[in-house]
Amino acid sequence: MELLLTKSTTPIIGWIARLLGLIMNGIYEGLAYINIHTFGNSVVIFGEKVSYANIGLAIILYTVIVYVAMTPLQIKQQKNSKMMSVVNPELQKIQQKYRGKNDQASRMAMQQETQDLYSKYGVSMSGSCVTLAIQMPLLFALYQVIYKIPGYITRVGDIFKQLAEQIQATSGSAALLQKFIEESSVRGIRFSDEPTLNQITDFLYLLKPSQYKLLASDGYFSSLSTQIADVSNYSSKINNFLGINISESPWDVIRSSFTSHSWLLLLIAVLVPVLAWFTQWLNYKLMPQASTGGDNAAMDSSMRTMNLTMPIFSAFLCATFSMGIGIYWIAGALIRSVQQVVINQRIAKMDANELIEKAKAKQAKKAEKQGVTRQNRQAQASGQSTITSTAHKNVRRIADPKYKDLDKAEVNYSEAAKNAPEDSITAKANMVARFDEKNGRKGNKKK
Repeated sequence: MELLLTKSTTPIIGWIARLLGLIMNGIYEGLAYINIHTFGNSVVIFGEKVSYANIGLAIILYTVIVYVAMTPLQIKQQKNSKMMSVVNPELQKIQQKYRGKNDQASRMAMQQETQDLYSKYGVSMSGSCVTLAIQMPLLFALYQVIYKIPGYITRVGDIFKQLAEQIQATSGSAALLQKFIEESSVRGIRFSDEPTLNQITDFLYLLKPSQYKLLASDGYFSSLSTQIADVSNYSSKINNFLGINISESPWDVIRSSFTSHSWLLLLIAVLVPVLAWFTQWLNYKLMPQASTGGDNAAMDSSMRTMNLTMPIFSAFLCATFSMGIGIYWIAGALIRSVQQVVINQRIAKMDANELIEKAKAKQAKKAEKQGVTRQNRQAQASGQSTITSTAHKNVRRIADPKYKDLDKAEVNYSEAAKNAPEDSITAKANMVARFDEKNGRKGNKKK
């Protein structure tokens, strides 16, 4: 079984994650290139000088790019919500009309009236759901890339993979790694009997500075102590953000701060879950909270409960997972909040009735196009049916024994029948008819 950090192989999410991974890799390479020529950020690993970039900064830039790209989806979703503010009063009347009627006829009638109402205003019943369905795989894929850095940033993965190859080549490495995991309580690790190169690579990326020291001590991989120290130094460099190691969780930093008396680190570690809660709460407050009322009162209550509990859940998540996740979460919430302010101002200037008129015109154009296509299909089907019916009648006339004289058989071929496709039943019937008619006529002439 692969570790938590290997590339996602989930259909759709995995495909999107690969695309987003290319963006993340490009950002990191760009930052590394700038650092080489401006700040000279480099570190010696395995005797070679290697340039590096800050993963925390890469995560922020990556989050900005992806969320900005998703702005059109958010605008579309809120346009639909604004149009629904006009539809909802009539929708509530339909719901009130059929309240308490649970028989099948009433349910079907209510469904039909609801559908007619949406068609009347040119609003899609599944508009918001479709937008969310598009956004969810993007968000899951976004999270995958943030949490699985070695799998998507080639430069980072290569460094850890070099040490992983040396560990894998060490005699008894499987037993030593399993022993290390049990004694050091590394979370998120589950090795197979013979750990793969990817598993060991992911394992190394998860380690904290203190765990690297243990890994290089006697009883483990002391023969690779120099290489382990180089990779540990590299990991600390790329994961250093505002003086903290983002591979560690805020909870880990809080506990170690009391021992080391690092009160600044303690403050930063506490701020991560607090900011995650606040930014998520702010994001929900900025979202339009229009009540639908009627039969959807229970849904409104559920939404209010979710808006209260999700920020708390965000704080818990960012307190227990790595600070890299916290940076992504906070940056994403801040970007969404800024987007929401801009979108709210834009949507406020839009007239709901004007949006509905545009939606109705668009729906009418689509219906007209579908209607023409449908009419063409129906005409084609009707024509084919006529052709087939005529051919069947002709075949029956030709095959009927009462027609001794085939010249007297009333075999009429329409233009459609004559132009029937070569591989159709009609064409074959025509061919038989023409053959028999030709032979029949020849027989009459001989007489």
